[in-house]
Amino acid sequence: MELEGRIVRKLSVQTGTSARGAWAKQEFIFEYQEGSYPSQVCMNVWGEDKVKDLEKYQIGDKVKVSFNLSSREYNGRWYTDVRAWRIEPVAAQQQDYAAGAVAGGAGYVGTAAPAPAPEYDYAASAGSYAAPLEDDLPF
Repeated sequence: MELEGRIVRKLSVQTGTSARGAWAKQEFIFEYQEGSYPSQVCMNVWGEDKVKDLEKYQIGDKVKVSFNLSSREYNGRWYTDVRAWRIEPVAAQQQDYAAGAVAGGAGYVGTAAPAPAPEYDYAASAGSYAAPLEDDLPF
């Protein structure tokens, strides 16, 4: 799965040693646009190489994150893991488009202005709901 958004916060790196050797993990808060409202999710990277990849990005950077979802049960409770396996910067053109889409299209060059509302003859309607001056409907 993939999402585009921005890094809101980075949590501290967690390290340890298991039977397989040393490990490193870092969680970060990722914000993306879902409908009209922004949503946030806590994601993580696992392994020293992925932690170093995350270091390249600062809070507020717009990125595209490829991730996997997995859940596991422990003592009757379920825990969901959102593991990022690739983080890429969003190209400048895509950032401009995303900003325009969020702001109602104002920042995107290809967005046309909305069509004007049809004109109504309120005087002719004499207090009832007015109809458009021109009716080009076939029925």
